[in-house]
This record gives sequence, structure tokens and C-alpha cells, in this order.
Amino acid sequence: MEQPLLIYNTLSRQKELFKPLTPGRVGMYVCGPTVYGDAHLGHARPAITFDLLFRYLKHLGYKVRYVRNITDVGHLEHDADEGEDKIAKKARLEQIEPMEVAQYYTNRFHDAMNALNCLPPSIEPHASGHIMEQQQLVKEIFDNGYAYESNGSVYFDVEKYDKDHKYGILSGRSLENIKDASRELAGVGEKRNQADFALWKKAQPEHIMRWPSQWSDGFPGWHCECTAMGRKYLGEHFDIHGGGLDLVFPHHECEIAQAVASQGDQMVHYWMHNNMITIDGKKMGKSYNNFITLPQFFAGEHERLERGYSPMTIRFFILQAHYRSTVDFSNEALQSAEKGLQRLMDAWKAMQRFAEGQKVKGQPQVEMKYVDELRQKCYDAMNDDLASPMVISHLFDACRVVNTLLDKKASITAEVAQALIDLFRTFAFDILGLTVDTGASNKEREEAFGAVVNMVLEQRQQAKAEKNWALSDKIRDDLAALGFEVKDTKDGQAWTLNK
Repeated sequence: MEQPLLIYNTLSRQKELFKPLTPGRVGMYVCGPTVYGDAHLGHARPAITFDLLFRYLKHLGYKVRYVRNITDVGHLEHDADEGEDKIAKKARLEQIEPMEVAQYYTNRFHDAMNALNCLPPSIEPHASGHIMEQQQLVKEIFDNGYAYESNGSVYFDVEKYDKDHKYGILSGRSLENIKDASRELAGVGEKRNQADFALWKKAQPEHIMRWPSQWSDGFPGWHCECTAMGRKYLGEHFDIHGGGLDLVFPHHECEIAQAVASQGDQMVHYWMHNNMITIDGKKMGKSYNNFITLPQFFAGEHERLERGYSPMTIRFFILQAHYRSTVDFSNEALQSAEKGLQRLMDAWKAMQRFAEGQKVKGQPQVEMKYVDELRQKCYDAMNDDLASPMVISHLFDACRVVNTLLDKKASITAEVAQALIDLFRTFAFDILGLTVDTGASNKEREEAFGAVVNMVLEQRQQAKAEKNWALSDKIRDDLAALGFEVKDTKDGQAWTLNK
């Protein structure tokens, strides 16, 4: 924990020295998915970004409580508190229970996160399981004079709050700018001001997901859940709140207002945000209908994909860019990432050959000083606001050294070789979270597998054509011993794998 970690704080708009509120412990809250559809590449980015931070903080010796929520109620179709609940709409269209939708896509989200080698959070609270905590938050805000009731719904009074505090400190927006943007809607609906946001919404008769409250049978506003659950599991003040840059406004801005209005001060010290994944220069997202889901990426089943890409290729693709920079999707970029990942994995496998050292007469020796300096460069990069591209660059430098060893243009002692192996394991696997991967998708592996079997069967067909029955039978029997059943049909040979 002696490493001087700098992280960019969106609130102060500068890098700050990370100093946890409680020595040795870190509380971190990250906004999770709204589970009404499969996770896409845009969801993978915050998951991988904050997995990187989680891994690094633990590596530095901190005891980290990482909380990532599941939004399974309260997120309407539009952030302006309008429309239908996204999960309820999906349930209505598919004629199933809303919680059936939520559970199905939560399970699939977990599958995708496991494939990407993202560590599970310490706690994964569901919004629907914390209705009481959200009602308590709304009551505190209401009792403090920063909310009003309208037709059974409760809204946050942004104008009153702005007079006493300051609304817009995270996003840099002023209340006047926000009001100007929605002036054409002024006076419409239940709100006093179109900048006001829902804390509690009265459920319409057809709305399935509803809970009793002192105001009405209804459901919480979207912004309430993170404030309420963050406070429950991390306390009134905690270290880090993370999420995508698209959440700065309105979601995180509203979270700050709710915290100050309910308890008098901010809950969060460091606000961290990853930038967007773009496609043709436009943000990838479900609202733009330009997204590619992670299962589609893995299988190669989308018109924009030339083929499938492995989860580790996706992870490496995202880590190759700094988390605060945009990343534009293209097949070319993914294929380049695939090659880069393969280069690292090839070097890792080759390193094992030098664990006992290598002596090559007349060639320079790789010194421990080189490994020590390389290790420090990797730490310096991580400590500079998680500069993962620089870490990867330094690991590529280690690949270059491995290649000189393979070419017998350098010598290395067993001690230095082991230090290089340990360095690579620490930064490539433990911190960056990569795993040994061929870079090929499951579909590609299956195709390659089938091609090899067909090639062997072509040799058998050739043997039969030459009336070499002994070789033909041997190939069939050898395949049978490996679990392949080969049948001769009128159309040729057919095979199945029985184990």
C-alpha cells in the first residue's frame, strides 16, 4: 500500500492521490446493468475497467468491499421519468413475469462476466430487494424539504436544492442550462419543474412491479437505488463510485443531490468514469440500436462481425486503451488485439523454457536490473490512473527479450528467468486479468477441430481408393479409440464424436 496511486476524480477534474477514508480498506460502488437484455460491448467496458481497479487495489494490499448493483426495477424507458419500466415492458411483450426477465438476463450477465474473467463483486444487491431503504431515503429528503408529492408520486425539488447547495457540480451543468434544454416541456405533467426527477412513482393500474408506501402503491425512481444501497453496504461516506461516462448526468448528478439532501453532505470521495465504446463514431447502446451483444461477439453472429472473437480478445481490446479514452469498434481493431494477445501468450509459454536458465557463449546476459526496472515501469503505469496500455507496452518489451532468448542471442540465469516469469504473471494475469487463450473463438475452434478430422478421413478415403484396407481400418479404429464413430455412407464418410 506504499504505492502512490493517482486516480482521476471526475468531481475535481484532475488526478488525485488516492487515500482511503479508512487505512487499509476501500469501499467501492459501481453501477451495474439494467437486466432486460444481454450485455453488450458497452457494458463490458465498465465491468473490465473496475475489475482492473478491484484487482489492483487488492494487489496493493487493500481489503476491498466492491458493491455492484443489479437494476431490476425503477429504470424507465426514458431518463426523464417517462415511459414504461424497461423490465416490465420486456415481460409484457414476452408474457412472462418481470422477475423472470430479470433473473434470466442476470444469469446471462454473470456468464458473460465469467467469460471475460471479471471477478465477482463482494456484494451484488438488487434494487427490488432494497425498497425499504429507498423509501427511507425518499422520506429523509422529503422531511428535509427537498422533495414534494404530486398525485401520489414524489419528486426531487432541484430548484430548492440548487439555492441551498449547488446542482450540477459533477457534470458542470448549471440549473439554467438544464431548464433551457427542457423549456418546451415546462408546465407539463406532475412536476413543478422539468429538471425535477422522480424519487417515487405512483404505479398505474396495469403496472405489475409495485410496493406500498406512505405516498402510493408504486416503485422507486431509478436514481434512488444506488444512493440507498451504497449507503447501506458502504456507509454514509465511502471511497469510490464508478460507472460509465454516460451516467455522469443525470444519474450520478442526482445521486450527489440525494445524498446531500438526505444527510447534509456527499457520500463519495472519488468519482471515476470510463469512456464510451463507439461504433462508426457514435456511442454504442441499446437506445441507439447499434449494439452488439457479448454472446454475439463470442459466436460471431452479427452482421457487423466478420467472425467470432474470444472473451480474452475482447478484454485485451478494451485494456489496450486507457479507460478514459473512447474506443471505436472495428473488426480490424479486434483482429489486431487478437494478434497482440497471442504475442503475449506465446511469450508466456516460451518463458517456461528458460526457468532453468540459458547459457549462450559470447551473448549478452539478461540482468536482474532489467527485470526490476521493467517491474517499476509497470507499477508506475498502473499508479498513473490505471494506464493499462502502458503496462501492455512494457509486457511487449518482455516479449522482445524472450524472443532474443529463443533466438539464442542472449543468456539468462534461472533466478532472473523466474523473476521475469513472476513479473509477467503478476501484471498480465493477476492485475490485467488475462488468461491463457489461443485468441480463437469457440466457433473457430470447432471449425478447426472439424477440419482436422475431415483431413484424417480424406487420408482414409485415399487409402480405400488404393485398396489399402489395413490403413483404412487402422484410421477408423484409431478414431474410434478417441471417441469418433465413422460411418461409410453412399454420400461418403460421416463422423460423430461420442464422448
